[in-house]
Amino acid sequence: MSESLPLFPLSSVLLPCGRIPLQIFEQRYLDLVRDSMKSGTPFGVVWIRRGEEVAQRGSVAADLGDYGTCARIVDWDQLPNGLLGITIEGAERFELHASSTCGNGLVVGEVTLLPRPQPCAVQEGWGAMLDILASLETHPHVQRMNLSVDYSDAWSVAYTLVQLLPLEEHVKYELLGLDVIDQLMAELDLILNQISG
Repeated sequence: MSESLPLFPLSSVLLPCGRIPLQIFEQRYLDLVRDSMKSGTPFGVVWIRRGEEVAQRGSVAADLGDYGTCARIVDWDQLPNGLLGITIEGAERFELHASSTCGNGLVVGEVTLLPRPQPCAVQEGWGAMLDILASLETHPHVQRMNLSVDYSDAWSVAYTLVQLLPLEEHVKYELLGLDVIDQLMAELDLILNQISG
């Protein structure tokens, strides 16, 4: 059954378990963040295939992806530049069927929430993924994100790795769309082999 969800279109892809820091300055998103924090309800993050994050007068509406991730605000702060800084964390994925723009410029989507994948044990051949993720977690920038990775769940490991690796956003978007853990891990293995040469 589809439902209405306020959307935050981004040029970055948010994955379940992943975290992204954002600077909020547009009024429509300040309102979105205020409402989300007040009610404790999530909003949807959807990848912009083509177009701009910031609304420009006379610009064409952004071309949005067909699916995205529900986001919850896990941290917020006033930044030195005066802007509101928030950290969002990915939760359930959703399919986006249609979108419309409100009077204040906020995009609202008709979405179907997808069930969270059942936790899946990390298989023997995926040990390298655990090592790479553990080494990434020692980086100061990653430590500041306060991630809570479940190393016993292959989905948590895979999604967090995809979020942290320096991949093109269209690659992250394609990986977000995979529904089978073996397929996601196989793709990640190929990518890691390419990165390591």
